[in-house]
Amino acid sequence: MGILDRFRKKVDKKRLERKPGKDEVIDLVSKKEAKPKKVLAAAKKEDTGRAYHILIRPVITEKLTMEGKYGFRVSRDANKVEIAKAVTKVYGVLPVAVNIVNVRGKKIRYGRTSGTTAAWKKAVVTLKKGDKIDIVEG
Repeated sequence: MGILDRFRKKVDKKRLERKPGKDEVIDLVSKKEAKPKKVLAAAKKEDTGRAYHILIRPVITEKLTMEGKYGFRVSRDANKVEIAKAVTKVYGVLPVAVNIVNVRGKKIRYGRTSGTTAAWKKAVVTLKKGDKIDIVEG
């Protein structure tokens, strides 16, 4: 069982334990929520905590767009579980997978002065079919 599977189970368990709000509907036969998107939308309205410190900005590339995945520039000390929690809190969708890439800084030179650009960390987030994150509005 992976790290994200354990996180997903915790979220599902918490969702089933608590009582529904006035906007939520529960199926009495299965005792599960009929519309889990409302719960995730409610999670989006809650305190985001450190989520905006983890997700620095979205990375929009042609390759990620074609594959239906979303990229984010994230904090250098963030791990997969923290990134999944941050995406859930900020955008209200539960990721299926989170992959991380450490991007090295490139060597640059201006005349005689040489140096490197800053290294950074990129997270590629995969969502379930039908889920979307509205990064670019308008």
